[in-house]
Amino acid sequence: MTEAAILMDRLAKNQGFNKTLLPGIGIFKATHSRPREPLCYEQGVIIVGQGAKRVFVGDETYEYNPDNYLVLSVPIPADCETYATDEKPLLALTVDIDIGILTHIINQMDDHIDFPLLRKKEKHKGLFITSATPTIKETVLRLLKALQSPLDSNVIGQGIVTELMFRIMCGQNASSLYALAMKNTNLSKVDKALKLIHSNYRESIDIDSLATLVNMSPSAFHRAFKDVTLSSPIQYLKKVRLSKAKSLLMERGSRVNEAAAEVGYESATQFSREFKRHFGSSPVEFINVLK
Repeated sequence: MTEAAILMDRLAKNQGFNKTLLPGIGIFKATHSRPREPLCYEQGVIIVGQGAKRVFVGDETYEYNPDNYLVLSVPIPADCETYATDEKPLLALTVDIDIGILTHIINQMDDHIDFPLLRKKEKHKGLFITSATPTIKETVLRLLKALQSPLDSNVIGQGIVTELMFRIMCGQNASSLYALAMKNTNLSKVDKALKLIHSNYRESIDIDSLATLVNMSPSAFHRAFKDVTLSSPIQYLKKVRLSKAKSLLMERGSRVNEAAAEVGYESATQFSREFKRHFGSSPVEFINVLK
C-alpha cells in the first residue's frame, strides 16, 4: 500500500462509506469487485488511494484511480464498475462540495480569474476527471494525516480541505466549479433544479415549472439539463426515484408497494417494470437475493 492508502485504510473501519472527524469528509472502502451497476453519485470530489472505478454516463466512460480524481459538480445517476480485492481493497477519500468554500476561494482569486471566458463556456458537464498532480497528492496526504487526530482535525483540518479545493480549482477542467458558485450560469441553475428534484422526488414534479423557477425557457432548460447531467429531466427523476426505492428495500426492508408509493409511483406494477429495466432484476428478485 502507498502511504495514502494506509492512512485511508486506518480511517475505514467498515465496508462502504465511513465518516471521519470532519463533516463532509469520508472514506469509501470495498473489498470485492462489482460488475457494472446503476447508482446515484452525490455532488463532491472522489480521490482514490487504491483500486479503481469506472463510471458510465450516457455514451461516455470515465475511469478514476490513484493517478486521477473524479469531480461531480452536481449529483449524477450513472453506471459504475468497481475493481477491488480482499488483499487490495478499493480505498477512496470523498469530499463534499461546499459552495461557501468555493465562493471564498473565488473571491480571493478574483484578479486571477478570466470571468468573461468562463461565462462563454456555458456547456459545463456535471462531472470530470483530472490527473492527480504531485501537489494534489501532497495536500491529500496532509489531510489524511490530520484526520488521524481529533486535535489536528479540529485545528487544521478545515484549512487543508479549503487548500485542497483551491488546488482542484486551479486544475484542468475545473471551470464547472466556478460556474457552480457563480450566479446565473446554466450549471448553477441546473444545480438549483436538481436540489429541488432530490428534496421533492416523492411529489409530482412538472419539468416546465422547474424551468420557470430557475428563470429559463423550457427548451433552454432541457438543453442545459442534458449538457450538465447527460440525461433528460424525466429520465433523471426516474433514476433518482428508483435509486431511493432500492435503498428503502435494502436498508428498511420495505415491501415493494411501500417502496413504490414512498418514491412517488402510483402503480406498483409500473414501478416493478421500471425497476427491473433499470437494475436488471425485479424488486421481488432483488429482495430474495438480499435475504
